Amino acid sequence: MGSLNFKNEINEIGKGVIDLEIKALKKLKNSINKSFNDAVNVISKCKSKVIICGVGKSGIISSKISATLSSVGVPSFSISANDCSHGDLGKITNQDILILISNSGNTDELSNLIKFAKINKITLIGIVSNDRSNLYKSSNIKILIPEVEESGHGVVPTSSTTSQLALGDAISIALMKKKKFGKLDFKKFHPAGNLGKKLKTASDVMLIKNKIPFVNENEVMKNALKILNAKKLGFLVVVNNQKLNTGIFTDGDLKRLMQKKKDIKKLKIKSFMTRKPYIVEENILASEILAQMNKRKITNVCVYKKKDKRKIVGVIHIHNLLKILK
Repeated sequence: MGSLNFKNEINEIGKGVIDLEIKALKKLKNSINKSFNDAVNVISKCKSKVIICGVGKSGIISSKISATLSSVGVPSFSISANDCSHGDLGKITNQDILILISNSGNTDELSNLIKFAKINKITLIGIVSNDRSNLYKSSNIKILIPEVEESGHGVVPTSSTTSQLALGDAISIALMKKKKFGKLDFKKFHPAGNLGKKLKTASDVMLIKNKIPFVNENEVMKNALKILNAKKLGFLVVVNNQKLNTGIFTDGDLKRLMQKKKDIKKLKIKSFMTRKPYIVEENILASEILAQMNKRKITNVCVYKKKDKRKIVGVIHIHNLLKILK
C-alpha cells in the first residue's frame, strides 16, 4: 500500500511540473505583442546570420532555437557567452542580428556581448523576464517573457526555459511563413531520416525516360502488349503523335477487353484506354500520392511537369513508393 501511495505521489509531482509549464505558456501566449512582430520583421530582412546566446540552461535553449531557425532557411548559430570573452566576439559582424536570452537579464557573462553590440551598432534582440535589467534596457527589440513559477522549490529553471523554447519556435515558424519557406524548401535541409522520407516528392521516386512504358494511341494491341510485358509495370502510358498523354491502358483494361473480344490483336489501343487518368505534378509529396493511390485502388500513376499536364516525365509504381516510404 505504501508503494502505491509513493507511485501516486511521484505521478502528482510530474503533473505539477507540467501544470506550472502550461501556466507559463498561457502567460507567454498572452504576452505576444508588437515586439514579437518587430523581431520577426527584422530577422526576415537580415542579409547575414542570426547569432543566439544564453547562459546556463538558456544557453542550451539558444542552441535549439538556432538549429530550428537554420532548418527553416534562416542562417544561424549559437555561441557561448564565456567564449565570447576569449575571442569568439570575432564571429559577430555588424551585418548580423544578435539574440541574447536570459531570465534575469543581469548575468555577468552577457555584459561584454551587450557592450560589443552597442559599440558596433549590432541589432540586439533581448529575450528576458526582467524589465529592469541591463539586457532589457540595452536591447533594440525587447521581448519580455512573463515571470513564471519554477518547479523544484521554485528555483529549478523549468517553466522559464519552456517559455524561452516556445518563443523560439514561435519566431521560427512566423519567419517560415513570412519568407514563404515551403515544404520543398524545408526538404533541402532535411535530406535524410524520417523527415527526409516524409518530404520526398514524386520527382524523387518516379521512373523516368526509357523506363516509362510509352505507347502511341494508334498502336495495335498486338504491339502494345509486347511493351506492356517488357516494361512489367502493369500499365501503358498512351500518347499521341506529339507525345502528349491521351490516357493509360492497364492490366485491368486488358482483362475487361478480353472478356468482350476474342481476337484483340489488330484493335487500336486508343479505343480501349482509360481517358483522363489520375496524374500528379512532380513536386507532390510521395506520402500524399500513396494515400490517393490507396483511396483510388490503383497501382500506378503518371507524373507531369509543372503547367504541362499532358507531358508525362515519369511514372510511379506503388511497390517503389512503399519501399521508399517504409
